[in-house]
Amino acid sequence: MGTDSNIFRTAERWPYPRQIAHRGGGTLAPENTLAGMRCGLAYGFRGVEFDVMLAQDGVPVLMHDPQFGRTIRAPGGIGDYSSHALSALDAGSWLSEQFRGEPVCTLTEAMQFCVANGLWMNIEIKPSTPETAADTGAAVAAGVRRFFAQRQAGRDAPRIDAVPPLFSSFSFDALRAAQAVAPEIARGWLIDTIAEGWLASLRALDAVALHTNHLHLNAVLAAQVKQAGYGLLCYTVNDPARARKIESWGVDAFCTDRLDLFPQPRRAAYPL
Repeated sequence: MGTDSNIFRTAERWPYPRQIAHRGGGTLAPENTLAGMRCGLAYGFRGVEFDVMLAQDGVPVLMHDPQFGRTIRAPGGIGDYSSHALSALDAGSWLSEQFRGEPVCTLTEAMQFCVANGLWMNIEIKPSTPETAADTGAAVAAGVRRFFAQRQAGRDAPRIDAVPPLFSSFSFDALRAAQAVAPEIARGWLIDTIAEGWLASLRALDAVALHTNHLHLNAVLAAQVKQAGYGLLCYTVNDPARARKIESWGVDAFCTDRLDLFPQPRRAAYPL
């Protein structure tokens, strides 16, 4: 289950899928829902990225915005609802009537779906407030660790050979908490712009990869990350020409909202 960071950093290939469905279904299906992940599967993607916050009762659920109004038509925000109450909210009709009634799902439900369907997970830990960063990181890490431990033990395990996920976060404190609870699960440090101190942060987190905005990346910065021995993932790349450019710089993987522009081979061997 564990990820040996030294093995990772000397591997010839990025050990995860190279093209990842952003928030499950990108812009083609409701983000951070099982409908989104089904969309990713329909386009052949073998890896998905999704965001996780804590509900009022401390249960990790898939959500990007702490305050409702964009994808959830309800008053308040995630901290005002238990996970049970959230499951009754409509997380789909904001995008299309086709998805009306699509529920908010828990992290456990997302992991069950992904493991059953052979989807690798980039789990972004997204605290709803800076004050909840450590609690969010710890709760997410504990839930993922417990889930995979149960499957390794052979209980309730449709795919016990599933590749463990990668945690990522813009919150250093959340990743540090996840590191303390589940050090064997790989971590990627998320930053919008590669600035001074990036390498020290990666080392402090014992991370395996740097995740960054492709708009602020160039060939020199990409080379520095790769020469330091880290994986390099970019978000959110929606143009095939741009994808080819950053891949020429050594970028290992990218998230995309435009699954239709990067359809994957349906029966390709893992990893892609």
